[in-house]
Amino acid sequence: MTSVYNKKWLAMFLAGPQVIVLALFFYLPIMKSIEWSTTLQHPFGGPSKWVGIENYIITLTDAEFYRSLMLTMKFMFFGSTLSVIVPLILALAVHRQVRMSGIARNLLVWPKAVAGASIGVVFAFIFNPFVGVFSFVNSIEPNLWNPGLNGNDAFWTIVIAHVWGGIPFNFIIFLGGLNAIPHSLNQAAAIDGASGLRRIWDIYIPLLTPQLFLSFVLEVTDSVVSAFALVASMTQGGPGGSTKFLVYKIYEDGFLGLDLSGASTQTVILTVFVLLVAFCQFLFLEKKVKYAR
Repeated sequence: MTSVYNKKWLAMFLAGPQVIVLALFFYLPIMKSIEWSTTLQHPFGGPSKWVGIENYIITLTDAEFYRSLMLTMKFMFFGSTLSVIVPLILALAVHRQVRMSGIARNLLVWPKAVAGASIGVVFAFIFNPFVGVFSFVNSIEPNLWNPGLNGNDAFWTIVIAHVWGGIPFNFIIFLGGLNAIPHSLNQAAAIDGASGLRRIWDIYIPLLTPQLFLSFVLEVTDSVVSAFALVASMTQGGPGGSTKFLVYKIYEDGFLGLDLSGASTQTVILTVFVLLVAFCQFLFLEKKVKYAR
């Protein structure tokens, strides 16, 4: 017998605040971005002018746009991949109850409470070439490590800060998945003589595919947006535009350059790009997910 939940007004009341927040801060801005991308908006108000696809033509023929897009894709690949691999390794270590795993179980959750801008400020100090943790390498050779001058160094500081901030959520997801795997499977594999690495590869990883898929999809989409707080607080797009991801370029063009139409056009393109990436993930990766245990 199927039970029916009759308190629809209670459900609407509980979901209402979240729906309102989504409408005001997500759907409405997207709709306005689509509208502004087809018009010429005056930075200080006034009537707009319909220009059709002219803004898209200008954006898609801009070399700086493609440079920012390629940097975004590069950060998306390295940032999201490491944000899945590192928490997975930590979750496996805690699950196997290595030394101090009980303390690590609690400590690894704390960074979730730290805001992205705060993470950026802390890591900017940590990676400072003069007083930071890696400043000693410059005594070996001057400017061997200098995120303020070397674009590659700056890029990897953003990646490391992003991965650190993403550890808590994925760690919890993976640890919960590992705890749900029947211990009898691990015992049977151990009796058969399978090594620890073999058990991880043949038992844990296949049975963790739902959690891996969820984390990877969320990390790929989140890496596009979360990079803004890190870039704004650590590098401001430098040096030489080496960390000017598309989300930060949109901010510069729209809020600093007052090119509202151009920034809106890039926002629409970035939104479509993220949707396409998510669609491809569900189209190709979900086929490899094993939900049955």
